[in-house]
Amino acid sequence: MIITISGKLSRVGETSVAIESAPFEYEVLVADYTRRQLQSKVGENIRLHTLQYIEGGPQGGRMVPRLIGFQTEPERQFFDLFCSVDGVGVKKALRAMVRPVKELATAIEQQDTKTLSALPGIGPATSERVIAKLRRKMPRFALMVDKDSVSEVLEGGALVVGETFDALIALGHSEADARRLIDDTIASGKKFKDTESLLTAIYQRGT
Repeated sequence: MIITISGKLSRVGETSVAIESAPFEYEVLVADYTRRQLQSKVGENIRLHTLQYIEGGPQGGRMVPRLIGFQTEPERQFFDLFCSVDGVGVKKALRAMVRPVKELATAIEQQDTKTLSALPGIGPATSERVIAKLRRKMPRFALMVDKDSVSEVLEGGALVVGETFDALIALGHSEADARRLIDDTIASGKKFKDTESLLTAIYQRGT
């Protein structure tokens, strides 16, 4: 399975991008939020985390392999979970992801059916199913910050945030407290190379 793809971004379309990775050029499907993030990077070398799926089926005629691209690994993980909800699936999930994953995860965690129902293709009934199945899996995604902003303070990016969150929960902190501690420490503007250095800074702030 292809899990990442790197190359020059040659084109950004309405629902997909084209990446030149010699000797091939690949079409990669992207959600609208990802498309907007990539529009200014045409001609640059990029790296996307990918999922593969087969479009079509034995009864539907031709079966076509597709790649779906994400800028970060947590975004890919969120999409995979989102697709697992009954009545969602790959195409509906791609249409629905018009906002940052952090906002979507926060809406699910807070059981905000109004926000979720307003997403393209997601009505009230589907939003209820999304909340019921995913609410308890959302805290680490609700911690996500902007990809460019997090890279300024965390060399490991969102992965460090998720690992630090898990460590704080294991140490006895509540989910809300863990999120607050991480957000406050990242906001200080200092640089953290790994989970250990971020945890150290969190506890130093508390002393």
